[in-house]
Amino acid sequence: MSFIADRMNRIKPSPSSMATQKTRALKAAGHDVVGLTSGEPDFDTPPNVVEAAIRAMAQSKTKYTDIGGTAEMKGAIRTKFLRENQLEYSVAEVMASSGSKQAIFNAIMATVQKGVEVIVAAPYYVSYPEMVTMAGGTPVAVTCPPEKGFKLQPEDLERAITPHTRWLILNSPNNPSGAVYSRLELRALADVLVRHPQVWVMTDDIYEHVLFDGREFCTMAQIAPELKNRTLTINGVSKAYAMTGWRIGYCAGPEELIKAMTKMQSQSTSNPSSISQAAAIEALTGTQDFIAERISIFQARRDAVVSKLNAIKGISCHSPEGAFYVFPSCAGVMGMKTASGQILKTDEDFVLYLLESEMLAGVQGAAYGISPFFRFSFATSMDVLDEACVRLKRAVEKLVG
Repeated sequence: MSFIADRMNRIKPSPSSMATQKTRALKAAGHDVVGLTSGEPDFDTPPNVVEAAIRAMAQSKTKYTDIGGTAEMKGAIRTKFLRENQLEYSVAEVMASSGSKQAIFNAIMATVQKGVEVIVAAPYYVSYPEMVTMAGGTPVAVTCPPEKGFKLQPEDLERAITPHTRWLILNSPNNPSGAVYSRLELRALADVLVRHPQVWVMTDDIYEHVLFDGREFCTMAQIAPELKNRTLTINGVSKAYAMTGWRIGYCAGPEELIKAMTKMQSQSTSNPSSISQAAAIEALTGTQDFIAERISIFQARRDAVVSKLNAIKGISCHSPEGAFYVFPSCAGVMGMKTASGQILKTDEDFVLYLLESEMLAGVQGAAYGISPFFRFSFATSMDVLDEACVRLKRAVEKLVG
């Protein structure tokens, strides 16, 4: 008899994390791999943030903190939400965690059990449905096709809601599609939710600052104040501040929920790193001037990559409105044969073919709940992206239709 718990048979490893690990392993083995699987900026953490961490260590701020973060960290979170999102929260309504992913996990584990349904808009971040399944709940994926901008439509949300629905999880800007919900689009979804008081909203705003073409960011609690008392707003410092390895996320929501999430955290990781909290405080309260410059670089990369992808026969790429991924369709190559005679039947087949034939690594769209697509990250240099597009074009041209 296996000693591994049954729940582990219900979930899968994170496909994006596994793809990144495989890319690292191939590079370590000496292979010339172009890896576009990783969801992290290629920029360095800003110097003022690093200096804040060094000061904290020099001042011996290396001890345990309160489970949900230091008083200073909670103050920085409250200041950020008020300054950037016009959302006012008390100290008891905010908390910090070891990454925004832990905040999501805390919330799901604290509220989801057998018989509970959670609506996720597909394409979705790979971990949402797996966390729901681990908690014993049922993820309900609602497909959001490219012709709808990869965005959840009010009528589709209405159809998906049942008496068992506990949460709607929204991610804007979206990983992997780059879709960004406007005020009007969020308001239309809010109008549906107002009619269903049993449904709470979890907004994953981690890509808040990665917006293109002058778009405005807005979040559900901001545009629908009547839903604030059943909305959990989640964010973190990983993406905007290039702090993926520092592992600091934060959130704000109703006090009862935050209390339950803090209890969950107390019995798992306890407090987030004291040093990382000091760095995150500086990130949230210090200069924000560098963000616009970095977003400008991301947008230039987006424009170049989308143009190159759309020039490849069989590949079609929607231009992302935010985040730093492209999510092209590979429908045009489905059914084609490789040089070895294999028929490409799925986007997973195609991604594997790219890796085996050109040492080009991406993530299949099926991992995000929608096919046939694949995700490339453009959070890397233009030289690397140019080479990736050359390899993709070469791989497609070798296929036989």
